[in-house]
Amino acid sequence: MKYVNYPFSEVQRLSFYLATEEYLALHFPASEYFFMWQVEPSVIFGRNQLIENEVNLDYVRQNGIRMYRRKSGGGCVYADFSNIMFSFITPEFNKDFVFDKYLGKVVDVLKGLGLDAHFSGRNDILVGDMKVSGNAFYKVMDRAIVHGTMLFDTDLSVMVKAITPSNEKLISKGIDSVRKRVMNLSEILTIDIESFKNTMKTMLCEEEIILTASDVEGIREIEKSYLADDFVFGKNPRFTMVKKGYVKAGYFEVNLEIKNGILKKMNIQGDFFLIGDLDDFIKHFINIPFTEVAFAQVLTAIAPEATIMHLDATDFLKICF
Repeated sequence: MKYVNYPFSEVQRLSFYLATEEYLALHFPASEYFFMWQVEPSVIFGRNQLIENEVNLDYVRQNGIRMYRRKSGGGCVYADFSNIMFSFITPEFNKDFVFDKYLGKVVDVLKGLGLDAHFSGRNDILVGDMKVSGNAFYKVMDRAIVHGTMLFDTDLSVMVKAITPSNEKLISKGIDSVRKRVMNLSEILTIDIESFKNTMKTMLCEEEIILTASDVEGIREIEKSYLADDFVFGKNPRFTMVKKGYVKAGYFEVNLEIKNGILKKMNIQGDFFLIGDLDDFIKHFINIPFTEVAFAQVLTAIAPEATIMHLDATDFLKICF
């Protein structure tokens, strides 16, 4: 695996690092790439999430915390300079093992430091029964991007105030409930954050590369798409019905506009992981009766798990009806 370095040391906006992932996937030869990054206080929400549901907008704006949307699924996270973000870019896209393989490498690093680390649930890394890392992935052309957080010495009190999770999630209210489930590595390691990063790099990578000025220019072009208001804030149309639920595939909020019993519009938000085209999935339901029977007939023909990881027809029907 190749470790990716920048030709400068200045900290960039979070969107720049997301654009770096995409640039490597689009323009670099097929290989495995890895890099780590740190940012000023920021919140980053998943591709299909409504900001109002995930972020304490008043607190974030009053405290100069920046907001970004990523192109992967999953939930909203808070990052500050004491939180390590890491990114894998790989040509080996397979939804069934992409997390296991690459997050397994991170787990091995933690085990090498003497920690009782393991991969849990859809996208978490735990030490004992405490979460230290949350992760997401998405596909760019024929490459996979896996990226995540590593809590090293993050200010958890700010994290709680900045992020407002849905009531259906395990972490819902207050710093006390967060501390029962989430932990900083600084609480259990004697090394500092730079030593930890060096350990990660040494254990995961065989060589290093340095991006060129031309590469940086290309990254900044891609970054523009992450900074556009239409992408960050999305379209939050009003619907006549909202269905919410938490199933194996993740948290879902399905917004429906129905006229004379016929579904006219649908919008699906949540922290799920996309592996197909969501718009293409939705169009199969437009202009059909809003009934469980009609939805079930559609679902027998389009295999929802081909669009959203781990989503089966029974769970989607349970959310909608």
